[in-house]
Amino acid sequence: MKFSRKRVTAFAAVAVAAALVLTGCADTGAGSGGDGGGSEGGSDNLTITFLPKNLGNPYFDTSSKGGKTAVEEIGGTFAEVGPAEATPDAQVSYINTATQQGVGALVVSANDPKAICDALNEARDAGVKVVTFDSDTNPDCRDLFINQADAEGIAKVQVDLIAEQIGGAGEIAVLSASANATNQNAWIDLMTEYLASDYPDITLVETVYGDDDDQTSFDKTAALLQTHPNLKGIISPTTVGIAAAARYLSTSDYKGTVALTGLGTPNQMREYVEDGTVTAFALWNPEELGYLSAYAAAALIQGDITGAEGDTFEAGDLGEYTVGADGTVLLGDPFEFNADNIGDFDF
Repeated sequence: MKFSRKRVTAFAAVAVAAALVLTGCADTGAGSGGDGGGSEGGSDNLTITFLPKNLGNPYFDTSSKGGKTAVEEIGGTFAEVGPAEATPDAQVSYINTATQQGVGALVVSANDPKAICDALNEARDAGVKVVTFDSDTNPDCRDLFINQADAEGIAKVQVDLIAEQIGGAGEIAVLSASANATNQNAWIDLMTEYLASDYPDITLVETVYGDDDDQTSFDKTAALLQTHPNLKGIISPTTVGIAAAARYLSTSDYKGTVALTGLGTPNQMREYVEDGTVTAFALWNPEELGYLSAYAAAALIQGDITGAEGDTFEAGDLGEYTVGADGTVLLGDPFEFNADNIGDFDF
């Protein structure tokens, strides 16, 4: 797999289209990938298990493609497990099972910053390396966090997009994932601050939670529009939420009058961009995120890094990365997708 190392800032008025050729197939089953090196953690135990917020989520299906490809490149064993619903404690049993199986590393997108910490630390005590990605835990519960993009950048691009689409004034709402999602809450706090400082004529009237469930998010969109008849725009910083909101708007009287932006994947959002429901949205490449996370996990297992600030490691086709403060590795800048470039992407 070849990933583009050219990153385009999402704040640019015109995004540079860069075709990404995405290959590999996702292993979305909930089974174990085998012992991959025995029951003890160690430098030869390259059994790497991905634990997303929930299974059946297109975003995590895509990140797992990258993870699986990376694990195969390093000669390890890939597995993906996870709950059907993204609730705070739903991941605990999967962490415990992986610990009992003696996997080399867990790669986790946390549904809650605290709820899974005890289970993760028990895994670490047993020799399992823990990498969080997409949504972090408290830093003392993991070895590394692979951050998809700088939180301030993610918040800023979404606010800038909605501001441009509604003319810099009016009422907006946020349709988020779960109320406990670490990443969502951090972005919303920063969006609120940025709105107050740079867009005083835009009012955030309500934040609602669709729990990363399609139907719940669809229903919450309908409720927002009924509750706030003067609503001019919706930001949904979650791939499930933005697709569900777009689906609602596309067949409603609000199409073309209520703007929608947020974080989505091109394949989910293409029809809504092409039919005029959505003008532009943003995201990073989740396949790259999973790919980088797997390489980071392998570097920890093999002792190439410890997670200390300044550590460097190679991530296959993505090149070299450096560990920053608080054990964080930054994938790169978010990217703006619109009608001019969405046809160049397939994920």
